[in-house]
Amino acid sequence: MREKEGDNPHHSDAEMYQRSDADRTFEQSRVAGCLLGGAIGDALGAPVEFRPWSDIEELYGPEGITEPPLVDGMYRVTDDTQMTMFTAEGVIRAVRRARQNRNCDYASVIYHAYLRWLHTQGEELPVAPELVLDGWLLGSRDLYHRRSPGSTCLSALASGEMGSMRNRINDSKGSGGVMRVAPIGLAPAVPDPFNLGAQAAAISHGHPSCYLAAGAFAAIIRFVMEGAHLEQAIARALRILESYEGHDEVTSAIASATWLAERAKPSVQSVESLGQGWVAEEALAIALYCSLAYPDDFLSAVRLAANHSGDSDSTAAMTGNLMGARMGVGAIPGQWLAHLELRDEIQILASDLLACADVADDWHARYPPH
Repeated sequence: MREKEGDNPHHSDAEMYQRSDADRTFEQSRVAGCLLGGAIGDALGAPVEFRPWSDIEELYGPEGITEPPLVDGMYRVTDDTQMTMFTAEGVIRAVRRARQNRNCDYASVIYHAYLRWLHTQGEELPVAPELVLDGWLLGSRDLYHRRSPGSTCLSALASGEMGSMRNRINDSKGSGGVMRVAPIGLAPAVPDPFNLGAQAAAISHGHPSCYLAAGAFAAIIRFVMEGAHLEQAIARALRILESYEGHDEVTSAIASATWLAERAKPSVQSVESLGQGWVAEEALAIALYCSLAYPDDFLSAVRLAANHSGDSDSTAAMTGNLMGARMGVGAIPGQWLAHLELRDEIQILASDLLACADVADDWHARYPPH
């Protein structure tokens, strides 16, 4: 069975993205929609994370939470969005290093990006600060808020040991490994988003059900960006998933999500039949189900993903990633975007994910090559 990190069963490159100006504009809209949609879902689900549905219903009414609350005039995001942003930064650095004909281990570059996130959380770095603390993203002070970061992410990164699919540093399959990998599917210069998505999750989460769920999610994002319907994207990702050892839980969770979407009316009960999203395969299943349940309705999909008795911010963030990648940024209400924390930084990262394969000297200070 396949589990070699360097294997590449998915062949895709920047040539697949050479399209008309109109198509290119829509592609840019979908990259931005994916990242901004994830942040919107995160902000929507964060206030009800950890609350049982009965409490959510009592607080917000029978439809549950329908709009993020304003805090100091902003929709606040959590560690889910923060780590997704550092994943994007790591991908950009890795692509640029590879394009400059340097030996590049993409996963190691992303690991260093996660150490920068660790620094923003006020944690002591396990390496010399001068090795990792650079680049423009660290200049955003809004990233330095500590928003309930996952204990596994913190402890794994603080250990100084980089986990991998071969070197599993723990047996965690928490959703913290899967909720952050969407940018890997967005960058057309990444040749194998499934494998890199899995590697990025395995940095901190050692259970196959976590890193394979992350690989599947990154691959589905890529296939959607290439124009596949979500059902087609899921089917293609499943074929790759099944070539990896330890795929059974993730395969089963995806099958449950697609079966439910075909047969069950969207409801809190349907979502909770897939689990609560605290573990990676359940978070993936919920995001897929909600996106399939409302394929043309961004708001209904993320609201469905946020209103349940579980990891509401992660499941809504992943749903927002999927819906934004499919529909583009225009599907997100403008008034919601206007209040979104870190919106400007997210838009810069979205633009740079598409442009990062172009080698330009003036990028060196923004994205140092390590």
